[in-house]
Formats: sequence, C-alpha cells, structure tokens
Amino acid sequence: MKKLLFAALAILISLGTSAQVHLNFGENSPLRKLQIAEMAITNLYVDSVDENKLVEDGIRGMIEKLDPHSAYTSAKETKAMNEPLQGSFEGIGVQFNMVQDTLLVIQPVINGPSERVGIMAGDRIISVNDTAIAGVKMAKEEIMRRLRGPKGTKVRLNIVRRGIKDVLTFTVTRDKIPVKTLDAYYMIRPGWGYIRIGSFGATTYHEFMEAVNALKAKGMNDLILDLEDNGGGYLQAAVMIANEFLQRNDLIVYTQGRRTERQEFRAQGNGKLLNGKVFVLINEFTASAAEIVTGAIQDQDRGVVVGRRSFGKGLVQRPIEFKDGSMIRLTIAHYYTPAGRCIQKPYTKGDMKDYEMELDNRYKHGELYSADSIHFSDSLKCYTLRKHRVVYGGGGIMPDEFVPLDTTQYTNLHRQLAAKSIILNANLKYVDNNRKALQKKYASFEDFNKHFEIPQSLVDEILAEGAKQKIKPKNDAELKRTLPYLKMQMKALVARDLWDMSEYFQIVNESNPIVKKALQLIR
Repeated sequence: MKKLLFAALAILISLGTSAQVHLNFGENSPLRKLQIAEMAITNLYVDSVDENKLVEDGIRGMIEKLDPHSAYTSAKETKAMNEPLQGSFEGIGVQFNMVQDTLLVIQPVINGPSERVGIMAGDRIISVNDTAIAGVKMAKEEIMRRLRGPKGTKVRLNIVRRGIKDVLTFTVTRDKIPVKTLDAYYMIRPGWGYIRIGSFGATTYHEFMEAVNALKAKGMNDLILDLEDNGGGYLQAAVMIANEFLQRNDLIVYTQGRRTERQEFRAQGNGKLLNGKVFVLINEFTASAAEIVTGAIQDQDRGVVVGRRSFGKGLVQRPIEFKDGSMIRLTIAHYYTPAGRCIQKPYTKGDMKDYEMELDNRYKHGELYSADSIHFSDSLKCYTLRKHRVVYGGGGIMPDEFVPLDTTQYTNLHRQLAAKSIILNANLKYVDNNRKALQKKYASFEDFNKHFEIPQSLVDEILAEGAKQKIKPKNDAELKRTLPYLKMQMKALVARDLWDMSEYFQIVNESNPIVKKALQLIR
C-alpha cells in the first residue's frame, strides 16, 4: 500500500505548481477504498499472496484502462528501456551475434574495453568467468547479463581465435559503452548529405552535429534526413535537431493537456542548416519525436517530406519514478505541430488490440499502396505557415511526396529465409572464413562497393540450407525475383561487418524506394 501512496505523492511533487492536485483520504475516497481492498486481500485471502506483485498488478490494471502509451515498468524493465535513450550502458564493448550456439564477435567497440585488451573481430567467446556459454544453448539475454556489469568490475573471458591452437584468456575491465542513435551518414550524391537517425536519445543531438560537420567538410550543401522506422524518444533531442533547420522564433512544437498549460518550443535561429534543401524521409513506423521534427519542417515549409503516412503518436509522457527503480510513464498532454495539428491517431481507452491493429488495417485498406486510399475529414484541415499548403492532423504526418510500399521487393522465399536466420548465419560464416582475405583485397569501402560481388557458391549454400528446412521457391519466377535483392542484402551485410552501418546503408539505400524517390526529386 505504501507504493500507492508514494505514487500519489510523486504525482503531486512532479506536477508542482503547474496544477492543483488534491489527495482525498476520507472514509469515502477512492484511495481509501483501494487501501482497504489491498489490506483485505493481503491479510484475509485463503492463499498467501505476494504483496509487491499485488500492488504492481493493481497499478498495471489502472494504467491499462488509459491511453495506449501510458505504462508501468518494473525496475528491471525500466533499466532496459532507458539504456538506449541515455546513450550508454556498462559492459565489455563488443558487437556480437550467435552462430551455432557460440558468441561470435562482429566488432569490438572502437577504444572500448575489449579492444584495449586485444579482442578482435571474429573471436569466439566460449566462457565467461569459467562458466561455459558456447554449445550449452544459453539464452542471448542470459549471456548479455553475464557480460554486462558495473563500470570498473572485471570479467575473465576464454576465447577461441582462428589460426591459434590454444584458448586465449583475456581479463576485461567493464566500462561505459556508448549507444549510438545515429545509424548512418555519408555523401549520397555530390553536394547532398544523408543522415539516418534510428531514435532520439540523450546523445542524438551531439551525434547529429558531428555528422553535419563531417559532411559539410566534404561539401554538403543539401541534406536527406532519414527518419524511417524511427520510433521516437526524447522530446528535447527532437527540438534541438529541428532548431538547426528553422529561423529565429519559428515554432517547433507545443504541448498542452488538461492539467498542464501550453508550453511552446521555438527555434533560436542559430542552426547550421538554415540554408540548403531538405528532404525528410518517413514511413508508417516513424513516430513520436521523429514526427515532431517532420511536422516542424513541413509546417514551416522548410523541406519536403517523402514516404508514407507516419505512425501517429502525439502523446507526451511524464516519468513518475518509485524508490525501487520502477516507473509509471503517464500521458499528461498532447503535442501539436506549428500549424496546430495533433498527430495522435484515434484510440479507444483500454482497447490496446484495436490500436495495435491499426497498421494492419492500413495495409488491408490499401493505404500503403495508394495515397488515394487515405481520407481526412475537413475538420482536421490545417495550413502550413509560409506557403499555406493544406495539411491534416488527426493521425500521423502525411508526406508531400507519397511512395507506395513495394511488395515485389520481398518474395515469400526471401521472407522465410530471413525469418529462419539463414541469410544472417550464412553471412556471419562467410565473413568469419574470409575476413582477412577480404580486408587484404579491398583496401577501401569504395573499392569494395565497386568491385565486390557475392559468390554464387554462397547463394547456393543459402538455398541448400533453405531446402533442408523445407523452404523452397514456388517456381523459377520467384527464385529469379529473389536473387537480386538477396545478393544486394548479403553484400550490405558483408560491408557492415567489415566496416560499419554507414557502409551498410550506402548499399541498401540504392534499392530503398523512399530514398530513390528523394534522389529522383533531387534530379
């Protein structure tokens, strides 16, 4: 019961002077009723109950009847959720994947604790502190738990390295490991930079400006900002990035709720991207903070939005933390674009299933294939602030240039091969066997991108493994349609493992319909 009282007090404290909240503990108050119910169950129920779990279930029950984005998370869930947003975690610093029940190091983090002691790409970690993790079918989450730990603590790793007979032992001192929220940046065409942001966290703005400065040094005048599949994150990170594009005093976003007064965020006019053309790329998985940036650029007529209608999350959550590390993320307001649009799509309180099926309904109604299938009510009509173009609220950002979903790109054969991890495992095995030879042959990514082709033997190996698992093409036509995209994806995965994600996207973007549309508009 104390948890519930702490929650009520936390709400009162966090709202501060912006709202008057009165807590009624009288005999007939809802809080008193809740307290009596909890005490009765704890003390009188026929079987013993876990009081902490009883309270947590009660909180979850209350939250579930609200909007789709208010949530309660346990201490463990809260820690896992916050790590990507906070920009770091504590561990040994390796990118890895599991290959046949063995942890294969894809790349050590540059200047991270593992690289500093000599761990290399291609190493296989077989035990952690003398506990075997190879060949024992240990869950990936359990392996990560053993590798992570507080900064300054030590962990002993036994490693098998290709070409060396003996097992190698390394003692790694755990450290803070940065989590990147920027997926890629490079010069996509002469004068045009490309930046892809995966999420908005504490370090996103710093990463973004590093990319901007690097691209400007290479001659960038104009920018493609890729927010596809970006699920959002910190509001402040989105505001800081939108500020780079907009003139002084331009409205970026404002928030308003039943108990929270209107709060405006405006540009300072000191950005580095005030001039030059801008294309913003979005799709149906672009949400929240990513929609704030997109909406600000569209409403201020600063750039062109390309892709498909975004997800439609326009609710502001406030964290309410408990002493045990658990947390409520409670929706307290809506956010609105500069033109006054509420981006939040409709929902029924307590009906999560219908809300979660909304994207499937878009697919069934044909919206992902044709802009003509999307209908907005005139009551949702707004106008951009400079050119007075019509835009609509009430459910995501509608792009200026619509790009239909390309269903021909992924065949059923390709989807099944990917779902069974056959493509990924074949790539890991190929790079592991050929890493040194590939690095020797291709001194630069440019040379690799120009000349490297996936060997037919590797394609045959993938198809043979698929056949073993009863995954076969329906006919020659499906196989013919599958092979070009399969080879392109494999080449991109090899590039990722030899270099990084920027090189991966340099390859896949040339086949991405939304990126291709932006490049057409450039021309």
